[in-house]
Amino acid sequence: MTDSISTSVDLAGEDVHWTPKDGLSYGSYLKLDDILKAQTPITTEHDEMMFIVIHQASELWLKLCLHELDAAIDCLQGGEYGPASKMLSRIARIQEQLTQSWAILSTLTPADYLKFRDKLGQSSGFQSHQYRMLEYRLGNKNAAMARVHGDSPAADAVRKYLAMPSIYDEALRQLANAGFDIPADRLDRDWTKPYEPSAAVEVAWKAVYTDVETHWQLYEIAEKLVDVEHKFQLWRFNHMKTVERIIGYRRGTGGTGGVSYLVKALDLRFFPELWTVRTSL
Repeated sequence: MTDSISTSVDLAGEDVHWTPKDGLSYGSYLKLDDILKAQTPITTEHDEMMFIVIHQASELWLKLCLHELDAAIDCLQGGEYGPASKMLSRIARIQEQLTQSWAILSTLTPADYLKFRDKLGQSSGFQSHQYRMLEYRLGNKNAAMARVHGDSPAADAVRKYLAMPSIYDEALRQLANAGFDIPADRLDRDWTKPYEPSAAVEVAWKAVYTDVETHWQLYEIAEKLVDVEHKFQLWRFNHMKTVERIIGYRRGTGGTGGVSYLVKALDLRFFPELWTVRTSL
């Protein structure tokens, strides 16, 4: 019986490209030399490497979220609902990866983290410019948050996203284009200001949800937006519980109250009428 057990892969007959033509290999295409040299712990503690990798990987996922979200908004502006819907679905799947990262980080015990936490100084995920840009593009227009980026190289990009319409602003424009009575002050306003819920907007969404066949494209976009926000809330909750598990109610390295601040963030809504309409249906 042991003769049937394989302990290696037979490469006979496989035309492996041992030396790829034109020098383009897996590693060179992905710039792996640069990526894998980017983990530079500042202590000798074993768990710091995991801490760095988790956050770097999260930043790559955030980059992809922004790429997809910007494209989805462009598609909506052009009336391309199908591609926009697909991109929003992809964002929701990416968010599942981001949420899963907290499960890995939670293997860091309080004792493990305290061995190197003080060496982090005032560096904090609160300073992630990509996270801030993603929130702005989704609609959390809190201008004060941009201050943390100061005169950093990313500050201009953050301020640019603050001043751009969110995907919900574009969704409301599509409602108006479809003939729904959307207040003018919700379609043309200062995009740096937080969006204020509107009873008229809820009425419009209610009409969409009560006649799905007629308004299928708008209905599908609405549900994709709800899915994205649902996943965002799960990410926020898992973030809060992971922080609570590791540092309790200590203040965050970025200066916030830590868990107390993250709890407040759980109440935020990007697309308010898409949630309130559920009660009125």
